[in-house]
Amino acid sequence: MFKISRKWTSILAAAVVGGSMFVGSSWAQDAAAPAAAATPTPTPTIETRVADLEAYVTNSSPNTTQIGPLGATSGPGHNAWMMVSAAFVLMMTLPGLALFYGGLVRAKNVLSIVAMCFGITGLVSILWWAVGYSLVFGTSFGNPFLGGSEFFFFKGVTSAPNTSYAYWVSQNVFAIFQLTFAIITPALIFGATAERIKFSAVMLFTFLWMFVVYFPLAHMVWGGTGLMNGVWNASAKIPAIDFAGGTVVHMSSGWTALILCLILGKRLGYGKEPMPPHSMVACFIGTALLWVGWYGFNAGSAVAADGVAANAFLTTTLATAVASFVWPMVEWLFKGKPSILGFCSGAVAGLVVITPACGFVNSTGAVIIGVAAGIVPFIAVTYLKALIGYDDALDTFGVHAIGGTMGALLTGVLVAPEVNANLSAPGVAGANGLLAAITSHTLVIAQLKAVGITIALAVVGTAVIGLLVKFTIGLRPTPENESQGLDITDHGEEGYILN
Repeated sequence: MFKISRKWTSILAAAVVGGSMFVGSSWAQDAAAPAAAATPTPTPTIETRVADLEAYVTNSSPNTTQIGPLGATSGPGHNAWMMVSAAFVLMMTLPGLALFYGGLVRAKNVLSIVAMCFGITGLVSILWWAVGYSLVFGTSFGNPFLGGSEFFFFKGVTSAPNTSYAYWVSQNVFAIFQLTFAIITPALIFGATAERIKFSAVMLFTFLWMFVVYFPLAHMVWGGTGLMNGVWNASAKIPAIDFAGGTVVHMSSGWTALILCLILGKRLGYGKEPMPPHSMVACFIGTALLWVGWYGFNAGSAVAADGVAANAFLTTTLATAVASFVWPMVEWLFKGKPSILGFCSGAVAGLVVITPACGFVNSTGAVIIGVAAGIVPFIAVTYLKALIGYDDALDTFGVHAIGGTMGALLTGVLVAPEVNANLSAPGVAGANGLLAAITSHTLVIAQLKAVGITIALAVVGTAVIGLLVKFTIGLRPTPENESQGLDITDHGEEGYILN
């Protein structure tokens, strides 16, 4: 082998460097200049690491002065709870609502309820992916009524958190959790119109209603720039609070149900022939699934597995249990017997009324809400409907509209700021007037404004959409098809075949 001296090695090295400089200057003048050395990322200190861990445990903002190991990422515990919650809320529609509503209709229409729940699930999922999530939780419009276009087709909806709404939950998980709310809301409407609305009309009405009512209302209440978002929007003009959807879900669907059933008219034979539920067992199973799923609905709305979620879990249980007992007891007093339908109706009413309040009231408030939920919706279902004479087939208006409205107002009366630090946060609640309203015991005024806007949007929007559908494709089947049953005429199947 040849040996090269250190002198010759230095000469060769100089030649290589000089040649490379010559090539760079003479033959490749269009090439980009070498990039400047990047500033090294500072190594997180032990203090930063501990601060981030504490923020994760308390579901608060991660360290912002130094890039910590947990900053801008999802946390496994919070993410796991939110994925479970999303599955629970989806279970509320499929199979919970399908069985609850399905058991209450006559056997010839049970599959029409199942198809309605399935059809809405698919349709709303597509709308949510395309534009809905962005219109509700985007902020690029800078608008109090609609969100933005930045998340159209789930652009940028990744496993990183959207810190406008959650520090430690992946945005894709948050988006799917909120999708399940968007699914069940229109599905609730059609309990009022059961047994007399065409499947095609259900689909078209739902498509239009999501844009006219749900997307704007959900942004106003929960969006980062929302008009009535007292908890998340420091600039909210109406500092109202709605933890899990008293206005967005129950009031919007319940008041819509009333207007739509008035436009449709009564079922054939209504008031002249009995129309009993075909399966109270199915109704009970559906109710039980709704109750279990509602823990995802309410406790999941904390968007973390934290103390606020724990309080919502507690208050949801108490209010529902109390209402499920009070309703049949009142029924026993006035009608002579406590029915299974009374137990089921009381449970659902308790769930509805506690929804806007569950993360904002204490256990005593929950019990008061449970008592009210067992009495007021019972009066609406038993006496108000008979007095006015509308055909709300499955009492959507009496439970969801009346119950949701009452829940929104009781939230303003029974609010307990010690159970939720967001109610006294100076950055948001202090800026938009929420804290002052709670301190002065005037929050119910903001709640009344939110209730009024919700009713106006639902009633006017439904009237326009309902009449549009009626005079285009039609809302009702023919009298012959309605008599035969929607299972056969709309879907070509029967729920039960007796051999």
